[in-house]
Amino acid sequence: MSVPYETAYEPPESPEPTSPEEHLERLLSRALNSFDLPDDAIRRLERSLAYDSSLHSAHHSAGMHRETYRHTWLLADGQALTLWELAHNTGPGSHPQYELYLDEEEAGVATARLPLPPDTPAGELPALLQAAPPPEPRHTYVPDDSADHARRLLRRAENPAGADRPGDDMARLLRSAFAHQITQAFGRTGEPRLGFSLYEHAFLLFDGSEVSLWEVEHTATADGRHMCEVYVSERAARAAMARRARTYPTTRSR
Repeated sequence: MSVPYETAYEPPESPEPTSPEEHLERLLSRALNSFDLPDDAIRRLERSLAYDSSLHSAHHSAGMHRETYRHTWLLADGQALTLWELAHNTGPGSHPQYELYLDEEEAGVATARLPLPPDTPAGELPALLQAAPPPEPRHTYVPDDSADHARRLLRRAENPAGADRPGDDMARLLRSAFAHQITQAFGRTGEPRLGFSLYEHAFLLFDGSEVSLWEVEHTATADGRHMCEVYVSERAARAAMARRARTYPTTRSR
């Protein structure tokens, strides 16, 4: 007889790990097959920046249990690396046992060897327990004092407040930025008659999500001075550039 997933077995953890390295150490120390994991993968995980885990699938019946967990680390290069943990009590004495795999398919093969019914697909689990695959980062990030960079970027923006300018909510969100990348999307340095430059400031947050702000630098002002504007989307930034060009059509040198 199956038991509700809300009562899924979770081994006691004391004390609870707080850093990505501590989570990795805990998993390696209890896994029976940790020596099978590639050394290069372990080295990459030891330099990770953030960690998250979720229940992928589970089965409970006749006093036996089996859970498969997805453990994902955010690496310093902005990529994600996942280990699949199989936890069960189907061995001698019904003692909890743990196995780690670098590949989901390998974890599935190990699961199939257990004396339990077939694996419960994640799609059949309650919605709250379904684990979304980690998104692929769109940029190559550099860990830096990115929260301060975001603060300075927002502070120098001169465009008026409105729906297209980042507000207080965005400022609070970017406090959790720990890496960023700046990319020039329009304009070329060294061309004196070009009055506009557009930059994407992409930020990586601790939860793995990505946020971009779009900075317009130009000299299309009444007195020809240099001006900085910041927008929440590339579309809004390019629209602002077009408005400025119509208002001040004469291209000024910088």
